[in-house]
Amino acid sequence: MRGRVRFLDTRPLRGSRPFRDLWVGSAASQLGGQIAVVAVLAQVWDLTGSPVGTGFIGLATGLPMVLFGLIGGRLADTVDRRAVVRATTAGQLLAAAGLSAQALAGNRNVLLLLALVAMGTACGALGAPARRTFPVRLLPADQVAAGLALTNVSFQAAMLAGPALAGLIIARWDLPAAYAAQAVATAISTLSVIRLPAMRPEGADAAGARRRPERGGWRVVLRRPTLWGSMATDLSATLLAMPVALFPLVNEIRFDGNPQTLGLFLSAVAVGGITAGLLSGTVTRWRRSGLVQLIAAGVWGLALAGFGLAGPLWPALGCLAVAGAADTVSVVTRSALVQLEAPDAYRGRVSSVEHVIGVAGPELGNFRGGLLASATSAPFALVAGGLSATLAIAAVAATNASLRAYRKPPAAHGPTVPKAADASTAAG
Repeated sequence: MRGRVRFLDTRPLRGSRPFRDLWVGSAASQLGGQIAVVAVLAQVWDLTGSPVGTGFIGLATGLPMVLFGLIGGRLADTVDRRAVVRATTAGQLLAAAGLSAQALAGNRNVLLLLALVAMGTACGALGAPARRTFPVRLLPADQVAAGLALTNVSFQAAMLAGPALAGLIIARWDLPAAYAAQAVATAISTLSVIRLPAMRPEGADAAGARRRPERGGWRVVLRRPTLWGSMATDLSATLLAMPVALFPLVNEIRFDGNPQTLGLFLSAVAVGGITAGLLSGTVTRWRRSGLVQLIAAGVWGLALAGFGLAGPLWPALGCLAVAGAADTVSVVTRSALVQLEAPDAYRGRVSSVEHVIGVAGPELGNFRGGLLASATSAPFALVAGGLSATLAIAAVAATNASLRAYRKPPAAHGPTVPKAADASTAAG
């Protein structure tokens, strides 16, 4: 029994209606978001015909993610987190409706389009830290990792199916239909959070307005070796070995720039991630999640170094699939560890730190990889990045005994709701 491979652990969906509502809404939102990414890219290209124009999409999303993510962390530790997510999801719905309206009106102003994109991103980032705290409040401690694995599977599925679905919708019904699909998905997400119980931060009074000590999430993270070690592991993996920016160059060098091959690179990562998610029942039950994250992050680095060395297509795709699977395991274990280890009174701010690292690490990693490839070559940048990431992760493992030895809390009979959240609070 102990050595048997377990498939996706669905206990959170079976045992918790609030988590089930949250999962359905998140899955819809993720799929709608992927459809919108393609629609915005297509519309900006149509309006500008310039890579600089499409580059401004990154600016319109990246800056709000970082700025409002940090603000959202403090907000999540001050007021009812359910109220924060309700309001910000409603804001995302308003932005999605605006995107649909401007497409129907035949808008030719790229600034208006980017402003609506920035508005939707800002609302999502403002609610992201509060939303990240939900699984640990809705599920028993031993099911938090399983809940996060389910969320990751829905995200990987959206990454795989969303762009293709967007292409079909745009080809048949044009941009307004794609934005309308996003608006419908966001409406489903809005309805899903309305039914959630109230989730005030630990120690908040009846109005949820107790003033917090002036301590930021960064300070809490740096004082807890398990937290800074887990986040340093993630940052090492993404900052030193993020490969996406190098995909077009590798495709050009080895596969004659075939656009279908370029698509296969991205699909291979997603397939590996989904496969790992579907087989995550064993991993999410392991209590040594700190060690699991370290090993998975190291495999990510080695797999990407292997991709840099691989010549034929199938070994290259195999390395990317392994990297995608390792990334899923690392993300799930890290997310569960962070939520379980962060004190509830500071969980929003700690989540905002995790959010910023998750946003900035891959973007900076792609930038770093592009610079190194321009000075050397794409294969060298991939191999050097993958090996550097593995060495950095090994250094974290060697210097952080707390992370290596970390064990998840044992099985519990109820959600990990703090004592301050009594029955009347949970009823909302």
